[in-house]
Amino acid sequence: MRIAVIGGGRITDTETEYETARAVGRLLATRGHEIVCGGLGGVMEAACRGGSDAGGHTIGILPGTDRDGANEYVETVITTGMGNARNVLVVLNSDAVIAIDGATGTLSEIGHALDYDRPVAGIDTHDLAELTGFESVETPEEAVTSVERRV
Repeated sequence: MRIAVIGGGRITDTETEYETARAVGRLLATRGHEIVCGGLGGVMEAACRGGSDAGGHTIGILPGTDRDGANEYVETVITTGMGNARNVLVVLNSDAVIAIDGATGTLSEIGHALDYDRPVAGIDTHDLAELTGFESVETPEEAVTSVERRV
């Protein structure tokens, strides 16, 4: 499966948030999933690093037109020139979504995912438990298992 990992482009709690995203990426790769993300820094970089370290395939769908703008752990770079409108492309190119922290961009991706019937697991992100398709979880393992179970 292709699983999107979404979240903040900047990480404020590097010890917890970065390692959580990196662990999600590592788990996805070891379970044979491809990682789709926005291709930039923060959660996206951490997830790609974890996936890359575990031998997985990482795909970054960038908001701009410069392929060199991707983080160093993205294997396949896709430029769009669409700015944040590319968020829907991140979702449409995945079977499920794992959200880690994040702000309004992450919230828009969660909304698109739910609109397109992609299951979403959230770790320390927006409180959307009342929405069908969203499941709040505590750990990287729970997040990966949650989306695997619901696809």
